[in-house]
Amino acid sequence: MTTAKDMMHPGAQWIPAHETLDRAAQLMRELDVGALPIADADERLTGILTDRDIVVGCVAKGHDPSKITAGEMAQGTPRWIDSDADVDEVLMEMQSHQIRRLPVIEDKRLVGIISEADLARHLTEIQIAGWAERVYSNED
Repeated sequence: MTTAKDMMHPGAQWIPAHETLDRAAQLMRELDVGALPIADADERLTGILTDRDIVVGCVAKGHDPSKITAGEMAQGTPRWIDSDADVDEVLMEMQSHQIRRLPVIEDKRLVGIISEADLARHLTEIQIAGWAERVYSNED
């Protein structure tokens, strides 16, 4: 059985909620990623910050990314999956919440993240097509 841990990109890194968006952008560049899970002071997931969030939700609105924090950008209920979850559980979580990146948690710690690229490496073409149809069907 393939698990979330088998599928994930290991080594995901939190961005503390108090960090500014300019620092988040720098960290994304350093890590070569387009998204960072946001953590509170107790390292609990509070959301995910994407490069698009920084551009559209901050810069394009005329805000200063050195004055807005990652925590201020966190919206909605954070979604995650346990590292032992199987493929069907991963797909269900991503499809039902129409999300493209899913943090993987083990023993209450972030151990990785599952992205579209990770799905492409581990799923059949039929599974990927079904996932994409459900995730992108009601997109803004």
